Amino acid sequence: MQNFHIESLSTELDDKILNKTNTKTKPLGSLGILERIACKIAKIQGSLNPEITEPTVIVFAGDHGIADDGVSFYPKSVSYQMLYNYMGGGAAINVFSRQHGINFKVVDAGVDHDFEPDLNIINRKVAYGTKNYRFESAMTKEQCLEAIEKGAGIIEDCHNEGSNFIAFGEKGIGNTSSAALILSLLGNIPLEDCVGRGTGLDKAGVKSKYELLNESLSKYTGKKDDALEVMTYFGGFEIAMIMGGMLKAAELKMTLLIDGFIISSALLAASKIDSKVLEYCLYAHKSNEKAHISMLNIFGAEPIMDIDMRLGEGTGTMVCYPLVKSAVLYFNEMASFEDAGVSEAVEEATV
Repeated sequence: MQNFHIESLSTELDDKILNKTNTKTKPLGSLGILERIACKIAKIQGSLNPEITEPTVIVFAGDHGIADDGVSFYPKSVSYQMLYNYMGGGAAINVFSRQHGINFKVVDAGVDHDFEPDLNIINRKVAYGTKNYRFESAMTKEQCLEAIEKGAGIIEDCHNEGSNFIAFGEKGIGNTSSAALILSLLGNIPLEDCVGRGTGLDKAGVKSKYELLNESLSKYTGKKDDALEVMTYFGGFEIAMIMGGMLKAAELKMTLLIDGFIISSALLAASKIDSKVLEYCLYAHKSNEKAHISMLNIFGAEPIMDIDMRLGEGTGTMVCYPLVKSAVLYFNEMASFEDAGVSEAVEEATV
């Protein structure tokens, strides 16, 4: 695997960043989480005047062999059908990214379908879906490395196009199963606590899903704390590609806006390669998928929203984006007490 050279965030401007937000014409800390968002982005960019340029959301899509065993409410064919919906502009992620003027891209990481060349889908297909990990490894090590490399390359292209702000989405029927197994192994959490409703399973469906995944887990003989081995055996091409994209984005000092359960599983794996990737992340929301809170706790993360979402696709990031934008705008444009000629009450505060 390529080496990612991620730098820890500098502390050089910390005092100035804090002073800038604390001297705005407001009570200390009164903008709540917006202040922490603004300070984080300023710190990532190493600037007292941070800006978001060419914000981009990328949906990575891939099919999963385990979907043939009925772990999802929907059949595997929905994956490729949804990509046509994306390209037609009709999905939730289209609506929200269009609403906020966000660059929108779709990547075929490993969908079991051939798309017409004239569709504006980025073709980085590793294979036509993963194998069924009930019986064998989802992918080969070479395929996993290929997906990581391709994900990194896509993010580098976005950066070269001027983007310094990236959000990740996913599409792949069965991918909450992969995410549950990744969390269980890399997070050292009982599998039963990691398996949720996914696309809308009822209680019986969740029980069946758990039994199938537990059977798969019992056959795994690899290292439980090795991100590459776990991703190879249980991951999806889209999850591995996102993992590589996250590592590259942090290397390039981009701000990463993290969505829900599946995206967080990619981040968990990426953080086992280099924990410094977490320094570049903002967390859009707490998903209604039950184990997402376990992911957030592992990261020590503060979700910006908790509005009962669990759609995926990166939709949580797009609904959250106006709050992030507001944070940057107040930090840059709101007057200080000195600028406005308003008396300032001095007190200690931290952000």
